[in-house]
Amino acid sequence: MTATHEIHPDALALVRHFEGLYLEAYLCPAGAPTIGYGHTAGVRMGQTITSLQAEVYLRADMADAASHVDKLVKVPLTDRQRGALASFVFNLGAGALQTSTLLRLLNQRDYDGAAAEFPKWIYATVNGVKKQLDGLKKRRAAEAKLFEAS
Repeated sequence: MTATHEIHPDALALVRHFEGLYLEAYLCPAGAPTIGYGHTAGVRMGQTITSLQAEVYLRADMADAASHVDKLVKVPLTDRQRGALASFVFNLGAGALQTSTLLRLLNQRDYDGAAAEFPKWIYATVNGVKKQLDGLKKRRAAEAKLFEAS
């Protein structure tokens, strides 16, 4: 576990890649005003930011996600594992991790079993229908790879 609680650079790169950078607010598929790299807190439509502000938001959002990981995970993690889980929480919310088989297996020290759970989180509700999304398949595969790269 990191003493400084910094987020692993590979985890930040993963989130940058999958979220994309938007300097003008837009509505995400869930209807929330979003800006930067998937930042939603306090965002207003019409808002614009700089790429530096987007990076500040990203680091704060990932630190917040990592703090949830730190509270929920009861076993040692490498920086990469923590970063992969922070990306997962950033994308899906802490509640998803809290109630997941992934967390249960991880807290039983079944790291391989936990890694195998990432690909199960590839569904989103689109127009009221639960669908597999290619973007989520790719993101979960990248998170699992980062988690296993320890």
